[in-house]
Amino acid sequence: MKHLLTMDELSKEEIEELLNRAAFFKKAKKTKFEKEVYAVNLFFEPSTRTHTSFEMAEKKLGINVLSFEPGASSITKGESLYDTALTMQAIGVDVAVIRHQDENFFDALRSLDMAIINGGDGCGEHPSQCLLDLFTIQEQFGYFEGLKVGIVGDISHSRVANSNMKVLKRLGASLYFAGPDSWFKKEQTTYGKHIAMDELVKNVDVVMLLRVQHERHDEEIKFDKETYHKTFGLTEERAGLMRENAIIMHPSPVNRDAEIADSLVESEKSRIITQMTNGVYIRMAILEAVLKEKK
Repeated sequence: MKHLLTMDELSKEEIEELLNRAAFFKKAKKTKFEKEVYAVNLFFEPSTRTHTSFEMAEKKLGINVLSFEPGASSITKGESLYDTALTMQAIGVDVAVIRHQDENFFDALRSLDMAIINGGDGCGEHPSQCLLDLFTIQEQFGYFEGLKVGIVGDISHSRVANSNMKVLKRLGASLYFAGPDSWFKKEQTTYGKHIAMDELVKNVDVVMLLRVQHERHDEEIKFDKETYHKTFGLTEERAGLMRENAIIMHPSPVNRDAEIADSLVESEKSRIITQMTNGVYIRMAILEAVLKEKK
């Protein structure tokens, strides 16, 4: 596992190993690298959870983390992403976690000896978020085959949805989608069925909510928070219709009282905070996997 770029490039066995290693780390187990290891987090889009949890994961593994600020880098002088990454490799960086607005930005970086981890590429994929979601679901249910998962919201613009729908179907889960018709692509029916929100909440084991991706809409859209919440959000009334053992998930940041009622974010059924916690352990597993030869 030289890089982590897309979920399609991971086998079921590799996914299982990463989930097992995350569970290992969550039990307060530690590992260390025999040689000094250096990482840099190149984030060209805003991030709280992914950026800080990767940094926490790196520090827990004893990895030396170089600071990087796009606005203070040679990117502002016209340097390409490839040349920035090549510079990092040349000065001795072993792994770079990169978030970038361009889909498939990593294709130009595959030839580098430095390990590349995709921290989110435009509307493309978000593999580390997908893996932490799988880890959270596995902790709750212990299996994926036959599980019913509902993905709700701005599906066509969500890299989280793109990663999750592909791998959950591959692992045997049944998928259902809800949200505005204009935010759902016809080709996504390959992975599951688009149904009404009221029907979805009553029939799934996992309600996976998505943030509305305002920054990725080409045209201006009329968005009314109250109307969206009433039509597609997880209201208290809809939460009352959920199965007894069903859980609520959201990759965050959460827009309270839009995608989900404020009172439900930290409710008994919610695993939103657990997802944040699990992000550190799955990212430790990812870093270990791409750096194995340096242990």
